Amino acid sequence: MKMIRAIVRPEKAEEVVDALAAAGFVALTKMDVVGRGKQKGIQVGAVHYDELPKVMLMIVAEDESVPEIVEVIGRAAYTGNFGDGKIFISPVEEAYTIRTGTRGL
Repeated sequence: MKMIRAIVRPEKAEEVVDALAAAGFVALTKMDVVGRGKQKGIQVGAVHYDELPKVMLMIVAEDESVPEIVEVIGRAAYTGNFGDGKIFISPVEEAYTIRTGTRGL
């Protein structure tokens, strides 16, 4: 299993969620976050914005689904501008359903 964390623009988040659902990946966690990338924020006139609002989507999936999920997220989140986001993939050793105690997805 893998944990996929995608940090995307807030205005693209629902588009990404809808694209994932259309591809059959409906289980996810979504949260509002703030941060900055390599550009260290943005400058608008005299004002420097150090941290920008983003949305983080977290998905746990079987290893063989990861390439498709990454492709769906990348396609749906893309604008071609700085700040489109990042996708991080990490191993997940175990997962349990709290209600049933069942192990796995």
